[in-house]
Formats: sequence, structure tokens, C-alpha cells
Amino acid sequence: MTIPKELVELAEAVKTGTTPITTPRSLIGWFGAQRRGVWISARVKEALEHLGLETFPDFEYEWIDGRISVRKVTRGTQSDVAAENEAEPTDPTYRIGKLEAANRPPASVAPEAPISRAVTLMMTHDYSQLPVMQGERTVKGILSWASLGQRLAFGQAANTAMDCAVSHHEISANTSLFNAIDGIVRHGYALIRGSENRITGIVTTTDLSLQFGRLGEPFLHLGEIENYLRRIIGGRLDLETIKRAKDRTDTGRTVSGVEDLTFGEYIRLMEDSENWKAIAINLDRDVFLKGLQEVRRIRNDVMHFDPDGPSVADLSELRKWVTLLQKLSNLGVI
Repeated sequence: MTIPKELVELAEAVKTGTTPITTPRSLIGWFGAQRRGVWISARVKEALEHLGLETFPDFEYEWIDGRISVRKVTRGTQSDVAAENEAEPTDPTYRIGKLEAANRPPASVAPEAPISRAVTLMMTHDYSQLPVMQGERTVKGILSWASLGQRLAFGQAANTAMDCAVSHHEISANTSLFNAIDGIVRHGYALIRGSENRITGIVTTTDLSLQFGRLGEPFLHLGEIENYLRRIIGGRLDLETIKRAKDRTDTGRTVSGVEDLTFGEYIRLMEDSENWKAIAINLDRDVFLKGLQEVRRIRNDVMHFDPDGPSVADLSELRKWVTLLQKLSNLGVI
């Protein structure tokens, strides 16, 4: 097993009694990765286990730029019960705290700040809401264009930020991402309270839209690519040929059409020279299949949903393939 020298150096530091601090991004970067896909996470965990180390919080579930400590494994030991009790259990739930917006401390104003200051901040940064706070931990309320407008509409005083503040909506950074959605949609935002009781960020409906748009795009691209491949194969190869592509070890599955094949089986069909001739799309088979293998790798990674989303390179690859297949379709080739 090849272990990055940076991780080996952290292991040596742990032996001296120190607790090194890093980030998930740095950790996976030492393994040549940009995101925590299932394969890279497995490699990192294997290397940590080999060195007798763990991260706290777990590098898989912390925000990618969040602080994690590297320490000796505490789970399963009897020599240090206290350390074992404090060890974070493995929990695959996707937390709201893993989003970037939940880790950007929001701009805020003090309760006594003049309303002109609050309005200037909101207009300058295009904020819809502005927390009214005393320090990093105490939230007095939330100021919004709606709360300001309602006050002015009824001729009430609007001199300070607190004059126009209303009760705020906050959730813990440990809240499930999906459990947080309803409240964010209802209020338009949620203040995020971190493990040190500080307000660490504000997640708005816009942030959710961008997040799920980024996560949903690769699924849509993959679906379109598979639809085109099914059109190519189903329209040009007979059913018996299609059936022969099925993995022989998968005895419990019946193939009654191209839609019953896996992505790998699409590739297996096209690897056969006679099948490729029958498909007749007049492209270089080796280049085409090499590209499809890359799409298959991305597909396997994407199907293990992760809020990190796909890498820029992977998303670009999927877009490229969609564009290629769309061109072939427009030309009437497929």
C-alpha cells in the first residue's frame, strides 16, 4: 500500500503526543483526489487504519474545508474509556453542516445598529435576511425586507435593526440535510449553529437550489447518455445478441430488452467487432469505448450520492458526452 508522505508525517506527529489538524480537502488531496467519492474514501480509510489513525470528526462527513484532527484510533480500546466514549460514531447521515454556506459566518448587525447600516449591508450584498446579533453566539432576531416593510407600512418606528427584527429560525449543523429542507423553504433561510455554539453560516433557499442543481446535473446527464446508448443498441442489434451481453454470474436477472442491461453490458456489446459493425455509427471504436469506460467510472461514483458533488473534470466529461450524442442524433446517425 502506498501511503502519502504527508499522512505518514502526521502519524509521526501523533506518536509524539500532538494532535495534528487538517481538512478533508487536504487529506483526499494527498491521494490525488478533489472529492470524496466512494473509491477514494475507501483508500483513505485503509491508509488511516494501516497507521492506526482516525479523524475526528470523520473526514467523510465533515464539511470539505472543515477542521479535522488526526489521532490514534480510540474505538474498540479498553485502555482509554473516556476517549472511547467521546469518539464520534460512524454516521452516514448527510448533515446540513456539510454545505459550504453552513460554514461561512454570516454578516450581521448589532441590535442598536441604525437601520440605514442594515439596509446598506443588505443592498450591497443582495441579502434577503440579516441576522441581528450580539457576538458570535447570541441571535436577537432576523431582519428582512418583509419585516422592514411591514413595520414601515404601519407607521411604526424603524430606527434601529432591533426595531425591525423578528424571531429567527436556526438549526444545528448536525441536522439532516433533508430534514432541514422544509424549514428553510418555509422561512427562506436557516441560521446554522455549530458544535461550539457559534452561528457558523446561513443556508437560504437559493443555496439549496444551487446545491441540488449541482448534485442533480450529473444524474440528468447520465440518464440522457444511457437513453442514447439504448437507442443505439436496441435499434441495431437483435434481442438474442442483447441477451448474450448479460453477466453470466447474474443468474437472477432476466433480460427481455436493452433496458435490462447494465452500463457495463452496453460497453461489452460494443467491444465485439461484429456488433460494432452492425451499430455502424462510423466513429473510432477504441476512442468511443475508452470514453464510455470513463463515463462508467463517473457513473459508479455519482451513484454514491455525496454533497461534495462531482469534480469539475467529471462534470465536464459528462457534458462532453451528452453534446457528442446530441450531435449524432441531430445528424440522424443514431
